[in-house]
Amino acid sequence: MLTGILLLIVSVLLLQYFVIYNSKFARIINEIPGPRIMPIFGNLLKYSVSPAELWNLMRRLGNEYYPIYRIWTITAPMVYIRHPDDMEVILGNPKSNQKSDVYDLLLPWFNTGLLTSSGPKWQARRKILTPAFHFTVLQQFSEVFMEETERLISSLKAEGGPVVKDLMHFYSERTLNMICETAMGVSLKDKGKFQYKYRKAISDFGDITVYRFVRPWLYSEFLMKVLPLGWRLAKVLKIMHNFTNDIIAERKDYHNKTNGRYLTGFDDNSSKTGTGNDDGIRKRRLAMLDLLIAAHRDNQIDDAGIREEVDTFMFRGHDTTAVCLCFTTMLLAQHKEIQDRAREEADAVMAACDGKVTMSTLQDLPYLERCIKESLRLYPSVPFISRRPEMDMKLGNHFVPANTVVNLLITDTHRDPRYWPNPDTFNPDRFLPENSKGRHPYSYLPFSAGPRNCIGQRFAMMEVKTTLLYMLHNFYFEPVDPTENISMNVDVVLRPTNPIRTKFIPIEH
Repeated sequence: MLTGILLLIVSVLLLQYFVIYNSKFARIINEIPGPRIMPIFGNLLKYSVSPAELWNLMRRLGNEYYPIYRIWTITAPMVYIRHPDDMEVILGNPKSNQKSDVYDLLLPWFNTGLLTSSGPKWQARRKILTPAFHFTVLQQFSEVFMEETERLISSLKAEGGPVVKDLMHFYSERTLNMICETAMGVSLKDKGKFQYKYRKAISDFGDITVYRFVRPWLYSEFLMKVLPLGWRLAKVLKIMHNFTNDIIAERKDYHNKTNGRYLTGFDDNSSKTGTGNDDGIRKRRLAMLDLLIAAHRDNQIDDAGIREEVDTFMFRGHDTTAVCLCFTTMLLAQHKEIQDRAREEADAVMAACDGKVTMSTLQDLPYLERCIKESLRLYPSVPFISRRPEMDMKLGNHFVPANTVVNLLITDTHRDPRYWPNPDTFNPDRFLPENSKGRHPYSYLPFSAGPRNCIGQRFAMMEVKTTLLYMLHNFYFEPVDPTENISMNVDVVLRPTNPIRTKFIPIEH
């Protein structure tokens, strides 16, 4: 009986293989270069490796088949691109804004929030959320960034003498505090265990997602429900959803107790600061979550929609920023002369503003900004994105049929020697105006580009600049582990295989 079932499955797969791989669609796709295709499995066996090996494989294939290559899963192809011209074709065209099936793996967490939705729903959500990142609203957040960074500095100095930290763990705790206080209007102070479980759950979710990514049979929700991996995923999702539910409930309770009178002020100068008490409740700054709650009261979004967006921004607003801080600190520690120059600028700015950082203060840090941009070039927080264009396209001199999954390799674009001389060298002066002149606009994509660019990029740059301004002013950075050939994992965001540790040496003022 079992033998018969297995023979039937193999027969069906072989028939499927010959039908699919000899179709007109397959012949068009196979005009694109790529590794040899195996019967039934396509290229999956080659891809069924560890996250670190998969990272290296993708880099190797990108160089071998430059500027475009294809692979096959069991029944579907994926096309990988890295040339700026092709990036522009995809990102600059409204007909190619549809996220690919790769993002289906994120749906159990985000459902169809701003990251994963498309069409009218994405447009409506983007319209609701855009005011939360307006300049006048961001101005309020500089105070939060300053307060949180001062707590970070104090905690480091309280440990006494030089302190060694695992940078990802060190920064992710702080960036999670910041996104909650600013975008969500909820403080995580004194909730260490609460947020640690959430951050650990995010890491576990990333591991599970990457494992599923190269095993298409695990895309099946039915299979996941009966497999131990699916049970593990369910536990992780429960932790993450409970975290966001608690945050939403706390903020809703605040507005219920104040009769919703602070759900205004995104478009004017009213109700922007929160120092007084009303009905015994501290009136907080406006937050992104307030926009969602106000939209809910106007029947523009339901409770499930609020959680979709909170889940999306809790992750995208803290993990990606922590990655940027981690690698920028690592690079500054490795390059003492650059670090010293950035510190000289930071010290001058801190003296001029008497330690009170504002939006205007952050504009006076051009060299530090170039350091951050160069760090994002070498180590983009989101190393690749994926699309499913709704129309036929020409990419890399090859015809790509509509609805083909196209993966955009941002890391490889950022290290293309044709656009970045000595691409592996950390050189912030690449971003001087005179050195940026004439550079292909799609050769640098740390926040994506086009209509679906990152809505929170100014927020992220403010947070990173504030944190590094204070850190440089108060500490010398020294590397602890060799990082010349740092190993990476394929993950939802850029993730080092091993901890990146840096020594922070206090500066006496």
